[in-house]
Amino acid sequence: MADHRLLSLTREVARSGLTDVQVASLRQRHGANTVPEVARPAVLRRAGRQLRDPMLLLLLAASALTTWQGDLSDTAVILTVVVLNTAVGVVQEVRAEHAVAALRSMAAPHARVRRNGADNVVPVGDVVPGDLMLLEAGDIVAADAEVIESQQLKTDDAALTGESLPVSKAPGDDIFAGTTVVRGRGMATVTRTGADSSLGRIASLVAAARPGPTPLQERLTRLARTLTAAAVGISCLVIVEGLLRGLPLANLVVSATSLAVAAVPESLPAVLTLSLALGARRMAGRAAIARELRSVETLGSVTLLATDKTGTLTENRMVAERVWTPAGEFDVSGGGYGPIGIVSPRGVASAAALRRLLIAAVLCNDADVQPDPDHPGTWRPVGDPTEAALVALAHRGGVNPAAERAAAPRHGEVPFDSDRAWMATAHGTAGDDPVVYKGAPDVLLASVTGPAAEAARSWAVGRAADGARVLALAEGRHGLVGTTLPTGLTLLGLVALADPPRQDVAPVLALLEGAGIRVAVMTGDHPATAEAIARRVGLLHDSGTDLVRTGRDLDDGIDSASLGAVLFARVRPEHKLALVRAWQEAGEVVAVTGDGVNDGPALRRADIGVAMGQGGTEVARQAADLVLTDDSLQTIVHAVEEGRRIHDNLRRYLRYALGGGLAEVLVMLLMPFVGFLVPLLPGQILWINMLTHGLPGVALGADPGSPEAMTQRPVPRTAALVDRTMARQIIVTGTLVGGVSMVAALWARADGMPWRTSSFLVLGLGQLGVAVAVRAPGAARHNPFFALAVASAMVLQTLAVLVPPLRELLGTAFLPPQMWWRCALLAVIPGLALRMARRAGRRVRVSRRGDARCRSVDRPSDEGRPCGSGDR
Repeated sequence: MADHRLLSLTREVARSGLTDVQVASLRQRHGANTVPEVARPAVLRRAGRQLRDPMLLLLLAASALTTWQGDLSDTAVILTVVVLNTAVGVVQEVRAEHAVAALRSMAAPHARVRRNGADNVVPVGDVVPGDLMLLEAGDIVAADAEVIESQQLKTDDAALTGESLPVSKAPGDDIFAGTTVVRGRGMATVTRTGADSSLGRIASLVAAARPGPTPLQERLTRLARTLTAAAVGISCLVIVEGLLRGLPLANLVVSATSLAVAAVPESLPAVLTLSLALGARRMAGRAAIARELRSVETLGSVTLLATDKTGTLTENRMVAERVWTPAGEFDVSGGGYGPIGIVSPRGVASAAALRRLLIAAVLCNDADVQPDPDHPGTWRPVGDPTEAALVALAHRGGVNPAAERAAAPRHGEVPFDSDRAWMATAHGTAGDDPVVYKGAPDVLLASVTGPAAEAARSWAVGRAADGARVLALAEGRHGLVGTTLPTGLTLLGLVALADPPRQDVAPVLALLEGAGIRVAVMTGDHPATAEAIARRVGLLHDSGTDLVRTGRDLDDGIDSASLGAVLFARVRPEHKLALVRAWQEAGEVVAVTGDGVNDGPALRRADIGVAMGQGGTEVARQAADLVLTDDSLQTIVHAVEEGRRIHDNLRRYLRYALGGGLAEVLVMLLMPFVGFLVPLLPGQILWINMLTHGLPGVALGADPGSPEAMTQRPVPRTAALVDRTMARQIIVTGTLVGGVSMVAALWARADGMPWRTSSFLVLGLGQLGVAVAVRAPGAARHNPFFALAVASAMVLQTLAVLVPPLRELLGTAFLPPQMWWRCALLAVIPGLALRMARRAGRRVRVSRRGDARCRSVDRPSDEGRPCGSGDR
């Protein structure tokens, strides 16, 4: 709230500014004009918070068990994973501080204020409420203020409010800290400083908007609890069973703990970390930089994409798209401010009338365009973006702005004023001065004579309804007559300008819709402008007006109908933040894209924040998880595909690892009932666990994704990593591997051969065969490391039986050749059976794709996924 007493005091001193005594009193009362810093907890405290994660606690328990078993190599691997995951979490906390630091850097280093009747330049931190602030083009506004004097004053508010055009500021209007004066000059009374200013409020929102756990973290937490309970239960069961058979308690404890370690896939974090790292590298090659590894997988679970408009859906630059003259209408092609493009007639139109309009557009104009040295091949505006768009239009219409300006030099002008809404320039020789007028159609058309005025008025209304900004150009022959608009002007024509949508937006939105991802737009821009863009890219249709909300609609709360809206216009940062929270509470996995300061809190709170790296602010980049270096939504599609690949591979790994762990449990629990008192030794269990859960498991995480990934719905946030379908697959896998291992023991004992070694050999080789069977189709061509990892594990498993030192270490025995063939035959069966069943299932799914029930997004399968979702 503005301090009204201070405003009154300032007005009373007749614009002489505050006195030194008043400044000292106000500074003591309000503090320094700086963005508040975030309290920084100690590193150890941050690390302690990360170590409360159930999966990390389970890993620490597993490391204690492996240390007790003397398996120091496994202990080292597990602890390395714990340290890496903890470090990643600490880095995530620090990012909020960097976002607030970026906000502080946006503040002006100095400000010009009037005090004691004299103009002074003071540090920005010394500005106080009530100060009289002097502004001119190029200044960064030091604090929120109310304009009391304006001479064509315009500010660029895009970063804070989402406005796509510079905003004219008249007396009584508010200006905001961190915005830039792009034109004119003015005087304003400071109303809010420090934490109370617009920058300060956004900084507080960013600091408070801590992201919750990702969908994957939630699923891993639930899985960790289940696995912990299962491991404890299995250990107790083994101990009880052994005591009933009269075995020593000490040996039983060793076997039970070994089996518990085997049942828990302790390499899961390593698999996940490698998958995320590889995914981040792939995404970086596709112009998406992951600032946080967790964001890579989260993208695969996104159900709702909330995107900004300006700079995300649109190009964030003004472009002339349509031209109207009394002699015909024209379409304009070409993007940006460059000269490339053409102006083509719509039906019958006069080229002479077009040229006359374009010449007027560059004469009554203070801007220009030039090549952008920072981005080769592109052009940038010099001056007002709207006027620069008219210069680019002239180039495309075959008019040379520099030549026309040299041929008709300006010798008089009436500058643009927001109250008048027009400007004029005089050219040629005195006495018969042709005067060009440019301004709002409703103003200029009132001074135009002839029948064309009504047709022009109708055209302007239609283009404005489409979200365009329409400018009228007219000509007079009576010289400049002060600031009063004369009558009897000759209408030259109208130009419709807009911030056009990016060319790739519409197809990308269609791809996202096909992937089951809903898209909503959050912008601070005018509702009519935002609605026009939403319709052009296909988000809104003729019957979609009920899907539009404004910030005023959200002030009293967000209801369920509002959550289903497609477009939110005139929203402030707190509105965006509230929408993200409400969507998350409704079960959505929310991604937010943005490029401005006003997007910072929502980017920070979202499950995945995506910032535009080229045109975006540093605040947006620091608050986001993912930065797009090409500012293209198409890159988000690639990132979503990568996230889904990681999720699919994680499920494949769990099916493989948990199936192998179940096989080992079944062997240890069931074989004693058929006369095998100690089926496997503790060292043998840990050896199999190391080989199967090690390199082969990690290599599974590098497999490519399914080609059908972007035709399926996202996995719901509440879905478990191990759902009913996958649980059945794990049971089948574990039963097959455990069954052939027990058959090997029975077969060997019947012929008087080493039964424990036979069972040990088949149990390890059978699990490796399953790893081959569960891979994605075509994965062998893209991940040669997997074949090397499996081959190495197979060699080590056979060496455990062939090499005497390893036989002595693991308690295995030499096997005769005929038993080797039997073991090889049995070990192949689980993987072969799973592969054949998978091919049969794929044929069934293909035959069902024509079924409307499988294609309907409203009728998912019983696992929360559509028919034909494969391994997902």
